[in-house]
Amino acid sequence: MDADPLIRRADEVEYEPVDAAEGLSKGVLVDASDGAPNFAIRRFTLDPGATVPKHTNAVEHEQYVLDGEYVVGIDGEERVVGAGDSLLIPAGVVHWYRNEGDEPGAFLCAVPNGDDEIELAE
Repeated sequence: MDADPLIRRADEVEYEPVDAAEGLSKGVLVDASDGAPNFAIRRFTLDPGATVPKHTNAVEHEQYVLDGEYVVGIDGEERVVGAGDSLLIPAGVVHWYRNEGDEPGAFLCAVPNGDDEIELAE
């Protein structure tokens, strides 16, 4: 597939709440619908007090923290991450998020194009 170049301005990105996690919003920056042949880049915001339940994804996630500070749990271990930190969450690994601070958190998330099955974990 031949892709055309794309520039999407920040004010053109629409953010929608994520059903499974109150206080989490997602904006799709670039994906297959834009002609991107391999990866999608999404920007998430995590409100103060928000939590994302334990879950797995069928595809890997590469993430880059843009703003704020929040707790990320990966495979049973919790760590505080902040602006400038990078994460790799392999496919099938249980992970979760919790913003215990007073400021929103924001991160970029790159995933392979295609179907991603999300399963909540106990």
